[in-house]
Amino acid sequence: MIILKVNGAEHRLDVDPEMPLLWVLRDVLGLTGTKYGCGQALCGACAVHLDGETVRACVTPVRRAAGGSVTTIEGLSPSGDHPLQRAWVELGVPQCGFCQAGQIMSAAALLRKNPRPSDEDIDRSLAGNLCRCGTYTRIRAAVRKAAGLPTE
Repeated sequence: MIILKVNGAEHRLDVDPEMPLLWVLRDVLGLTGTKYGCGQALCGACAVHLDGETVRACVTPVRRAAGGSVTTIEGLSPSGDHPLQRAWVELGVPQCGFCQAGQIMSAAALLRKNPRPSDEDIDRSLAGNLCRCGTYTRIRAAVRKAAGLPTE
């Protein structure tokens, strides 16, 4: 039995401790905002927070999260009004949208540690998050907007 706190709710899970956290979130708990991209921690689509740190859920065994607190895109702001989520919509960041949850979760971790990041900080922090549509300029602008910085 694995006890896992996800988005503030405690869950008792009878799952294989080696099961990737991603599949627990998506298939067991029904939280489908976190996406499967590459399965090798290379693209960032599966980024979630574990005890406040960004992890790649596709390669993180659920045993590593046992007793910890996981935040997914659904838990970042249940009403969808986190400053990053608002900036994403206002600046029209998403195209296909596939990478967006991971991008936002990585950006949220950055802003928690560095509320006024430089462009270099943003680029470095999000470098492991791939966007197939190439919206990197708008992603950076949205992070800047959420931080209260000029977007251009």
